[in-house]
Amino acid sequence: MDYGIGIDIGGTGIKVGLVDLATARPAFKRVRVLTPKPATPEAVVAALVEALGMLEEKAVAKGVVAEAGELEGLALGVAFPGVVKEGIVSFAPNLDPSWIGEHLIEAVESATGRSCHVINDADAAGLAEMSFGAGRGYRKKVAVMTTLGTGIGTAVFVNAHLLPFTELGHIEMNGADAETQAAESVKVREGLSYEEWATRLQQYYSMLERLLNPDVFIVGGGVSKSHEQFLPLLDLTAPIIPAELFNDAGMVGAAYLAANGGKAKVKKN
Repeated sequence: MDYGIGIDIGGTGIKVGLVDLATARPAFKRVRVLTPKPATPEAVVAALVEALGMLEEKAVAKGVVAEAGELEGLALGVAFPGVVKEGIVSFAPNLDPSWIGEHLIEAVESATGRSCHVINDADAAGLAEMSFGAGRGYRKKVAVMTTLGTGIGTAVFVNAHLLPFTELGHIEMNGADAETQAAESVKVREGLSYEEWATRLQQYYSMLERLLNPDVFIVGGGVSKSHEQFLPLLDLTAPIIPAELFNDAGMVGAAYLAANGGKAKVKKN
């Protein structure tokens, strides 16, 4: 079966999709449930299990499989909004503090009975874009993936090699974390126009450009579907382009990671 299961845990929602690995696209519309409040490990894993069950039911309803059991052999790829090393969470700024020290892989495998591979959510999105999307033409360059959502995620690739866990949404800007001023959630919460928001994004991306001197910025997250409203307002030396997989990139990257045995290697062809 040429499918992978990708799970993208966000500060607002949890997306689960059955990804066709030949096309790097969901086999059908993803399942999405709200991230619990508070987003404790127990609550998030329970929501993940619920969404996975919904996905299996939908796969049967769509005729992708004859019965849900056909998907049980697929490993899970989980894109997580923070830093997870050797399965243990050390940083999760947009989830409950009780995540720190939690063994994410063990928790998911225990709850689902499936093997699980974990990657940072922005790293997953970058892996997908470099393998299948907007980053394919920059595999011999320095590419910076950013995801604009509840926070700001970043992934840095040099010659198609990932530098994991960069977390550059937390660089200082005006005396505070950049994501507290320029994330898409801030635009919504403060009712900013695209022009007002672009002023903040300009400052943020200019800082990243000075630090990293990339050959391209790739912008993902749900708001990337509206890229024509704000990307043309930004003035940078490097091109800044929308993700081709839009808000599915993290889910696709996680599914690809699981299908690749947990190796975050950019697909070469």
